[in-house]
Amino acid sequence: MANIDVLVGKTLTKIGGDREYELYFYTDDGECYRMYHDQCCCETVSIEDICGDLDDMIGAPIQLAEEVSESGDDGEWGGTFTWTFYKFATAKGYVTIRWYGSSNGHYSESVEFERWEAAE
Repeated sequence: MANIDVLVGKTLTKIGGDREYELYFYTDDGECYRMYHDQCCCETVSIEDICGDLDDMIGAPIQLAEEVSESGDDGEWGGTFTWTFYKFATAKGYVTIRWYGSSNGHYSESVEFERWEAAE
């Protein structure tokens, strides 16, 4: 797994993926990074909202890339939840990708970010 801050200083050429369960970040130096969650039975983790325009991340170096999360008990059936916010900035603008995960309390609700060998 990689830290999201590996994108700082990189310039994105494209962002792909279904924008619900995964995103792919393609850089001008030929790298690709995948943001996703590997779903299991008693959990759901997905992109809840994208605030800003993903196109603002294309063609300008990433100046800020940070992850902030908050977890808690949902108060029902012993379940838990996790909000994970990914905040990005370029000279063109700001983007926040908000993920929401919930489970019965026994599964991961975290988002994975990794370098990905992609066939474009």
